[in-house]
Amino acid sequence: MSRINTNVQSLIAQRVLGQNNSALSKSLDRLSTGLRINRGADDPAGLIASENLRAEKTAIGSAISNSERAAQVASIAEGGLTEIAGLLNELEGLVTSTANDAGLSQEEKEANQLQIDSILQTIDRVSSATSFQGTRLLNGNFDYNTTSVNGEVNSYKINGAKLDFGGTLDVDVVVTQSAQVGGFFLSFGGTSIDLGTGSSFVFEVAGNIGNRELSFASGTTLADIAAAVNTFTEVTGVEATVSATGIRLDSVKFGSDQFVSIKVIDDGSISGSGGIFDYATADTTSSQTSGNTAFSAAANGLTDDGQDVGATINGIQATSKGTTASINTDFLSVEIDLTSGGSSANSQNLGAISAFTIAGGGADFQLGSNVDIAGKVSLGIQNVAARTIGSLTHNLAGTDTKVALSDLGNGSALNVVDGDLVGAQKVVSEAIKNVSSLRGRLGAFQKNTVGATIRSLGVSLENTTAAESAVRDADFAKETAELTRAQILVSSTTNVLSIANTQPQNVLGLLG
Repeated sequence: MSRINTNVQSLIAQRVLGQNNSALSKSLDRLSTGLRINRGADDPAGLIASENLRAEKTAIGSAISNSERAAQVASIAEGGLTEIAGLLNELEGLVTSTANDAGLSQEEKEANQLQIDSILQTIDRVSSATSFQGTRLLNGNFDYNTTSVNGEVNSYKINGAKLDFGGTLDVDVVVTQSAQVGGFFLSFGGTSIDLGTGSSFVFEVAGNIGNRELSFASGTTLADIAAAVNTFTEVTGVEATVSATGIRLDSVKFGSDQFVSIKVIDDGSISGSGGIFDYATADTTSSQTSGNTAFSAAANGLTDDGQDVGATINGIQATSKGTTASINTDFLSVEIDLTSGGSSANSQNLGAISAFTIAGGGADFQLGSNVDIAGKVSLGIQNVAARTIGSLTHNLAGTDTKVALSDLGNGSALNVVDGDLVGAQKVVSEAIKNVSSLRGRLGAFQKNTVGATIRSLGVSLENTTAAESAVRDADFAKETAELTRAQILVSSTTNVLSIANTQPQNVLGLLG
């Protein structure tokens, strides 16, 4: 049949040519952009997946940058602490040198004090000057703020705490085991010792620091015996107190690493009842006569160990040493020193304590790709000014007094010219521990927290990028093959269309 009004073959060729041109255009788009998906119509599901992966990739990249910035902050803070540590070591040498009293003139002592004053000023200057983009790092800016501190909390240190935005965190302690000192009660049945003629009462007392052998004649009062034991407290770690008709021998500190050992070398044929009692059976308010170990039976020595506090903090079993309980979790890292609430041999009453409330503060770093509390790391950086580091309780003129590094200054209680040098060295040693501990925490934060996070995020970034590429990027081998095919089809379809368009001209042959 020959019709000229409708050229069906031409219409078919035009439709196919349009399809081939569309395929050619799509191949050109993919090869020119390098992407398989350039618009939603290319692959709706693939577009959604690739956009989600692309967002994750961006977040991971930002988290890596945040981690690197956190490492820089920690490095700057650690640099300031390194300088302070050097100054504290120099301070230790000056205190020890000045203790050589007979070998130094007054002028030399005063010169040493001038150096100490200069060191204290420099420590304060470094602590206030160490900063990152204008934010001071070592002056307490990144320490935690607390409220409602319980009276049974002697001291505390918050190393890290994750808080919701604008929120607070209550720290609750349940004491399950009271800390104890090591010790014995020596009952003599009177206010002085009564021995056989020409005899001496000789015993050795030992603690976790060292031991001393002491000898007393008949008639020596309990007060004099206690004073003699206390003369060597700094050497033995044991202190004595008179209680009724006996003497308490206590380790100076609490904890399982503390002990008191008593060995009676010669009981001096002591008359009367009495003996050595463990605290569990001792009645220190009277002259106890039963349930004891006779002095003559203690020739091989008796030892009583102290006990660490047992506690849970916010439901986590705490690690304890002496009166200090601590936990270190992802959400809370805290050390709490619990004060005396029980007898002189025990440190705490058992039960629950609402220790304090953390109301804010700390240095928060967003190290995770998801902005939530799990992706946040919090770090506490305490103030390292001279008035705060080295803080401890020291006996000054018979009174327990809170002292710190600033008390080594000229005219203060621990100055090296006419002050307490024993206390001065204790404070310096404690300050060195404080700074070393903070440097160690910052180092662990850099190495383990930040370092591991950066490595982990780097792997995640690689895998996420690979997944996004697999979904979205063009396969050039495939696309070039498709391009060649489309080009051939377009050319062939164009030729076919040309033929189809000329076919109606055959009718002219019928018209003559």
